[in-house]
This record gives sequence, C-alpha cells and structure tokens, in this order.
Amino acid sequence: MRTDRKLNMTMLCDFYELTMANGYFESGYADRITYFDAFFRSVPDKGGFAIAAGLEQLIDYIEDLHFTDEDIEYLRGRKLFSEKFLTYLKDFKFTGDIWAVPEGTPIFPREPMVTVRAKAIEAQLLETFTLLTLNHQSLIATKANRIVRAANGRGVMEFGSRRAQGSAAAIDGARAAYIAGCIGTACTISDQLYGTPALGTMAHAWVQMFDSEYDAFKTYCELYPTNAVLLVDTYNTLKSGIPNAIRVFDEVLKPKGITKCGIRLDSGDIAYLTREARKMLDEAGWETCTITVSNSLDEYLIRDLWLQDAKVDAFGVGERMITARSEPVFGGVYKLVAVEDDRGNVIPKIKISENVGKITTPHFKKLYRFIGNDTGKAIADYLCVHDETVDDSQNIEIFDPEATWKRKTVYNYTARELLVPIYQGGKLVYERPALEEIKKYCASQVDTLWDEYKRFENPETYRVDLSQKLYDIKQGLLHDNSNSNE
Repeated sequence: MRTDRKLNMTMLCDFYELTMANGYFESGYADRITYFDAFFRSVPDKGGFAIAAGLEQLIDYIEDLHFTDEDIEYLRGRKLFSEKFLTYLKDFKFTGDIWAVPEGTPIFPREPMVTVRAKAIEAQLLETFTLLTLNHQSLIATKANRIVRAANGRGVMEFGSRRAQGSAAAIDGARAAYIAGCIGTACTISDQLYGTPALGTMAHAWVQMFDSEYDAFKTYCELYPTNAVLLVDTYNTLKSGIPNAIRVFDEVLKPKGITKCGIRLDSGDIAYLTREARKMLDEAGWETCTITVSNSLDEYLIRDLWLQDAKVDAFGVGERMITARSEPVFGGVYKLVAVEDDRGNVIPKIKISENVGKITTPHFKKLYRFIGNDTGKAIADYLCVHDETVDDSQNIEIFDPEATWKRKTVYNYTARELLVPIYQGGKLVYERPALEEIKKYCASQVDTLWDEYKRFENPETYRVDLSQKLYDIKQGLLHDNSNSNE
C-alpha cells in the first residue's frame, strides 16, 4: 500500500459516481444541466432541529477538485472507462452553481442544506464528499448544541479527540462543536488549523509522576500560575485532593495576587463531590476557584447534575459529543430534483418510494424562513419554486404537507432567504466568515427558536411548508407516476 503520497480527495467518492459519470459521457449526457439537493430526513436524538455545518470543508474540496495522472492511470487499470472519458477527466473542474445554508443555521428535515446546479458529471461527483462533510459536522454540531444548552450558560469544552473515529473526525468535529457553542477543545491541531481555542489541564499521569500529590500540584502552579486547574481525584478527592489544592493555592498563587484558579473532577459521585468541594473551597477563601467536571457526560447527565444541585462552573465532554454516541448517523442524502432541457427549461424530477418519508420534493427551489416582526422568533420555513418571490407585506396561508388540514395564516413577518450563493459559474462568490462569526451567528439563530422546539424530549415539530405552486407540482408528479405504473 502506498503511504508516501498526498491523497487527492477528488478520489474520495463512491465508485458508482465514476461509472455513472462514464455512462453519462458515453450516452451524451455529460453536459446536461442537473439540480441536486442535499438534505436530511430526521433530526438526531429525536430533537427539534439540527445545526448546519461542514460548508467550509466542502468549499476546500471543490477548490482542489481535479484528477491527477496517477488517478487516471488507476481508473484505466480498472478496464471500465473509455479513453475519451479518461481524457475528459484530465482537465476536469467544477463549473457549476451552488447555493447553501450558512454554517450555524438551525435546519429542519427535508429542506435543502445545499443545492447544486451543474453538468451531470460534475454534480454527481460531488455527492460523496458533500454528504461526508455535511453529515459529520452537522451531526457533531447538533449534539454539541444540545450539550451546550444543557450546561445552562456554563462553559463546555470538547475533550473527545482520543475517542473520535479517526483524525479527521477529531479535527473537524472540534470545529463543529465550537460552532455550536463550545468554548474550546483539547485538540491542538484544530486550534492551529481553525482557531478553535485549545484548552486543557493535566492528566492523572502528572499527579502520579511526582513523589506526592502536593508536589505535583505545587510544581504545576509554579509553572502555570495563570492557568492553574488541578485534577483532584487521582487518589482521594475530599481527603487529599482538594486539601492539597487549597494548600498550593495559598502558598503559590495567593502571594502573587492571583485569584483565578480551578479544580477538575473526573470520577466518583460528581454531584456530591462538587457540593463538598464548593464548601471546602469557599471556607478556605477560594470563592473564585472554579470547578470543572468531566467523565462521559452528555446533555442528559448534565441535566441530572443540575437536578442534584451540583456546583459546576464548566464541563469537559468527550466521547459522547465527538462520536454523537446516542445517534451517530446524521442521515443526509443527495438527490436529483430537476434537469434542464435543451432550451434551458427546468424540468422537475421526483423520487417515489413506498416509504413516504423517502419521497423527495422536486424542482429547483428557494427556502425562506419567516421571522415574526413582533417577537423576533421563527414562525415557519417555506419552500417554493425558484421563480416565486415572497412579499413580506403579503399574508400567507401555510399548511403542513403531511397534515394539510392544519392551516395557519402568517402575517407581520420578515422573510429571509436561507440558501445563499456559494459558487456561480464555477467561481467562488461566497465570502467565508471567520469561525468566531459563525459561532456568534449560530447562537443568535438558535435564539430565534421558541423553547418548545428546543426540548430534548418530545419537542414540537417545526413547520416546513411548501408553496401552493410547489405542492401542486409535487402532487402532479406523484399522480403521473402512479398512473404510469398501473
């Protein structure tokens, strides 16, 4: 196996995308303009919404989209591809258009996160990586946001690199967690690449390395007096760990006038130990000393800690965040929704299934979010055909496509178009925001959702509606295909 060359991520595609691309080329469909939507069907953990993430990595992928001579030689060796097609791949690049929901946006099932308009081969070859990056980062961002909300304003640190499913999952997962509200990560390289603040304290090995717990704490405080967070549960938390920490804080930090310090708990009855630790620290005059806890936490365990009156200032969350352990698959899909004929007319396409949830919404579409002018809260999302416009002054009657008797009139709102241009004619037109901007944007957008959509269990279903025109087109295609199969 070759391990001495740089991977060309263009080849990170399902093999059938290449065989279909060759088939399109040989059948005269290479230049046919197609429209694909990337979307997901259900929110992980049966939550009320998901968080979009992964667009940055998709852009990086498209910017470097090409086939090397070595790639083409490999494909030639498979003896499935025509020489004309392999010659076509030598100068391959993306020339189409892409629209996407900005990272950090709350998103809902069956609405497009990304729409690709491109020649058939170009659009098809984007499928795997588009889904890979959107599925993974949106999954981690969604889980992280749940955990951050459970923390009730206390800081959450991402501590999961050693349990992540591969290096890319650790690096990009830390980025997604930061977008969703984490204050930093233990993953150093993610800080180096993306600017997610690298944070950390010490391991049990540090404490064990010294002749005594006291010596370990004292040495650490002398080395890092402005970042002194001590792990106090290596031996006995209440009998030695906290007393030794207090002694060292008094001896090393207090003479320097430093009041900022902390302890971390990683085992035991966390709720009880934090209550006792808070008492001991306060009685010793270290009211400013923070308490950080870790140890296989998630949103439910954090919520339980509050119910037990735990005294916690920050959380370190690892495996259950970085792997989204409770539901580790996002389930995004990439489906053809339209093609253009020789005159440039957009022809809607639909995928039909006996499983109703797998029936796609056809056509080249716009996606709006209605925000109440009086509340600042999201009312509903609205999918319409690309040539429709929404007038904010117009009252709109919306209904649930799965329960058409549930109708509601929307008024006094601002309609915000969610899908923004990313590429036009193969050129990147999107100004990529800084990571801090994405994080602030995410927090502000989650704040537009009513609390009933934020419940961890049995949240209200947010309304994602179709315009009457789009609804009629979908029903017409369903009817036509039903008749054609009789």
